[in-house]
Amino acid sequence: MLGAEDGSAAAEFVMVGALLTVLTLGVMQLGLALLVRNTVLDAAAEGARYAALADSGLGEGAARTRELITMSIGSAYATDVEASYADYGGFPSVQVRVVAPLPLLALFGVDRGLEVVGHAAAENLR
Repeated sequence: MLGAEDGSAAAEFVMVGALLTVLTLGVMQLGLALLVRNTVLDAAAEGARYAALADSGLGEGAARTRELITMSIGSAYATDVEASYADYGGFPSVQVRVVAPLPLLALFGVDRGLEVVGHAAAENLR
């Protein structure tokens, strides 16, 4: 009876190792997706702040957003950027909207799966 479980430790090690590897890769992919989202959101907010300056406009804000996203992640994430004037919380503001791919496997993923909007106060609109 003592020899009935010979070899089960090796099989258990392989199964647990595979499970931990999949779990680790899943957590790393979640971290990458959050990094991409936060980077794109920060670029949109910076572009909105740039567009809200007195000597700047919507085109410059969108261009600044595209430039920041291209430098940090890649040009595939900076294809759909638009800036506009809006009211945010009852105050005039500039908003920059970015629609980008949502990374599901490395940097490949769902097209147009991530949408973020950055806002900045525009004092010169009133």
